[in-house]
Amino acid sequence: MSGQRKGWAAVVLAGGTAVRLDGADKAALEHGGRTLLEHALAAVGAADEVVVVGDRMPTSRPVTFTRESPAGGGPLAALRAGVGALIGLPRLVVVLAVDMPHVTAATVERLLTAADDAEGAWLVDASGRRQLAGAVLRERVLELSEPHGVPMRALSASGAAVDVPADGDEADDVDTWADVARLRGDGRSSGEDT
Repeated sequence: MSGQRKGWAAVVLAGGTAVRLDGADKAALEHGGRTLLEHALAAVGAADEVVVVGDRMPTSRPVTFTRESPAGGGPLAALRAGVGALIGLPRLVVVLAVDMPHVTAATVERLLTAADDAEGAWLVDASGRRQLAGAVLRERVLELSEPHGVPMRALSASGAAVDVPADGDEADDVDTWADVARLRGDGRSSGEDT
């Protein structure tokens, strides 16, 4: 069915507070010679349009930058702001947190394929916890009139969304300095539930 899919858009969430990283800009952190934002943009490279919810920075492809208002509303408010900034009217929108550098174009394709016949699809880790990587109906996001401070699970747990199990380390995110060290390859583990 993915061959019949019309165009889709992507919203990259890059404006969080990164409290456990002392407020560091996650989007600017590097892995393998590229910023985490560039990893995210590569994963959604086939999107017709990309909105980054976060601070402006140089990118390798044209994107629209926006912010939720008021700032600090959380990922659901950021997603709503990102969808609101889209120029096109795609049926599906891929949402991806900037701190998930192991999500690839293949991951995104699996999410889109799973969402073709559902109201959304979310990447889940080995414990079954849904991550900030998914494909959702644009209309479902636009229905959220007051998303400020509302947890993402208000969207991800509603409707007929399906789970897409992560392959390998796709579900890993970067929340702490120990996660950054592990990402950079020194083998240390955070020992925390990230």
